[in-house]
Amino acid sequence: MTRTVEDEHIYDVVVIGAGPVGENVVDRVRAGGLTAAIVESELIGGECSYWACMPSKALLRPAIARSDARGVAGLRESVHGPLDAREVFAHRDEVVGHWKDDGQVDWLDSIGVRVFRGHGRLLGPRRVEVASPEGEPQVLTARHAVAVCTGTRALLPDLPGLPGAHPWTSREATSADRVPGRLVVVGGGVVGVEMATAFQALGAQVTLLVRGGGLLPRMEPFLGEHVAEALAARGADVRTGAAVSAVVRDGGTGPVTVVLEGGDHVEGDEVLFATGRRPRTEDIGLETVGLTPGSWLDVDDTLRVTGSDWLYAVGDVNHRALMTHQGKYQARIAGAAIAARARGGALDTGRWGAHAATADHAAVPQVVFSDPEVASVGLSLAEAERAGYRVRAVDLDMRQVAGAGLYAQGYRGHARMVVDLDREVVLGAAFVGPGIGELLHSATVAVTGEVPIARLWHAVPAYPTLSEAWLRLLEAYRG
Repeated sequence: MTRTVEDEHIYDVVVIGAGPVGENVVDRVRAGGLTAAIVESELIGGECSYWACMPSKALLRPAIARSDARGVAGLRESVHGPLDAREVFAHRDEVVGHWKDDGQVDWLDSIGVRVFRGHGRLLGPRRVEVASPEGEPQVLTARHAVAVCTGTRALLPDLPGLPGAHPWTSREATSADRVPGRLVVVGGGVVGVEMATAFQALGAQVTLLVRGGGLLPRMEPFLGEHVAEALAARGADVRTGAAVSAVVRDGGTGPVTVVLEGGDHVEGDEVLFATGRRPRTEDIGLETVGLTPGSWLDVDDTLRVTGSDWLYAVGDVNHRALMTHQGKYQARIAGAAIAARARGGALDTGRWGAHAATADHAAVPQVVFSDPEVASVGLSLAEAERAGYRVRAVDLDMRQVAGAGLYAQGYRGHARMVVDLDREVVLGAAFVGPGIGELLHSATVAVTGEVPIARLWHAVPAYPTLSEAWLRLLEAYRG
């Protein structure tokens, strides 16, 4: 097919993928005075808005609120019976805008970004073809940069019987309109834990199968231990060391049988596989620029793809920190770097510089909206030791904090601070307990700012709040 000049659309920056990451890239380059276009094959707003962060938290909020209420004297007696699943799902539908993206499109229009609907593929350096069902392909040319912000999709293992069993992934779980009587969850990471929490609260009998030795294996071990104990106490069957060997579902309907190595099996009405993610790069034209389709994209700290002077990979697709807020952070860094390079200006790429995504290495914050909540930032004790730091872990039973007993009777929780003994700064912090997620940003500021322990003594927590955990940790460190 031949194309004329009129077929080509020229912009300073072209972004493939209009999730939160892509949206933030175009926002920052527009703020830097550049023109931009964005390409999306599904809904503007991406995975987070419609099938991940937002719907999952809408499902989890009633579960956690009910649990908190049951820990308050004078209130627990009023909280009886099951959650109203229909109301929960209806609220979830409102949160995701009933899977319509009009508002997101309006916002992009308001900042002067052109939206192209369709599948975007690289055609070579600085060129992107957009194929849409409505018409002929359009070619976009970028004067300065193309940013790949296509994110990830669920990774399903190669197991006998799995394709015909029609398993749930995170998308089916967060968009479900019914509660299965029995739900088998395979995987003990964040998605597995959160969806086990949500559907157990909604009335499902949950079996959680974990191949390894515990939940949330990338975090401090005590965090997953608290969550596993809580899930089991509420009736979930939590099995560690449980490797799946096959899945059976006759005719693709009815009950599903999950077969374990060793011959044991578990039956459910649905099975959710939360066993990892893979990059959405298999069909975006990477081969036209010397890269491997389906691969993660290696980048430097400005998010520019290794070996390129025009291609950026931002968000999950670069495998640095697979979380929406971290991808948006990368987008702000990348957008600023693209604009600075377009102006011919100098870049500040030193540690914590304006054009370096240093937090990806040193201060990634994460909240798991389980019951109890889990939060962490920076390095775990094991990570710090492997990195060669001389460190000390300071631990705290949250029951020593007055605010914990006021938050809920019978409060259970734990906190840890990892201190670099040579510089006396906090390298990492981790918390587990009801309402603990709101402690995380103070920890993130301490880690990112490399605030000396001596100065943290002057950051006085209000009494009686959960934030007094910081005072108790400092007292424990001092001895």
